[in-house]
Amino acid sequence: MARSFILWLHGLGDSGPANEHIKMVFKSPELSNTRWLFPSAPPNPVTCNNGWVMPSWFDVPELPFRAGSPFDEGSVLEAVKNVHAIIDQEIAEGTSPENVFICGLSQGGALTLASVLLYPKTLGGGSASGWVPFSSSVISQFPEEAKKTPILWSHGTDDKLVLFEAGQAALPFLQQAGVTCEFKAYPGLGHSICNKELLYIESWIKRRLKKSPSSTCLHLSCLKTIFHSVD
Repeated sequence: MARSFILWLHGLGDSGPANEHIKMVFKSPELSNTRWLFPSAPPNPVTCNNGWVMPSWFDVPELPFRAGSPFDEGSVLEAVKNVHAIIDQEIAEGTSPENVFICGLSQGGALTLASVLLYPKTLGGGSASGWVPFSSSVISQFPEEAKKTPILWSHGTDDKLVLFEAGQAALPFLQQAGVTCEFKAYPGLGHSICNKELLYIESWIKRRLKKSPSSTCLHLSCLKTIFHSVD
């Protein structure tokens, strides 16, 4: 079974360990050879928190986040470099880029989107709920290979912290960028993630996993044996 990797990025003020329970929902045997990583954001002063220091991947000027809310593009791009370093290391250790998945919620979802769209290779996918953390002027920086990475974009209709309209604003942005996106709305869901959403993410990842060459060769070998026995 091919090795796969899921990087889960938490939201503002949260931590990696506080989200590790998520992997317990993913029980499919296809994911038994998956390595999970739940990193924690470094402590940073956050503008929407009156400059107080809290775990944050990048600065957030205001909350609730609406369509058209300001963002700190520079700090987002710096955070992307850190995510790319993690992905580079995982690929260097033998995981195929096509079996690398980045997932995130809220600020972590925004960073997921940015990290996927700026990575120089096609990844397995990016699953996120959040907002677009930069302007359309950045689209010209998206590598062509990155545009081939599929995106699962989800949002709760009752989210009061990152408004549903902010999530929807990602759709025309991604269309403009030429990126394939599946959008899932969850009626009644607030600023959180539910088991229904997690189970769908699991099935979405499973459909995109690539088999290892050795598994494919073994399968072909078995077929060859069958056909010879028929002769």
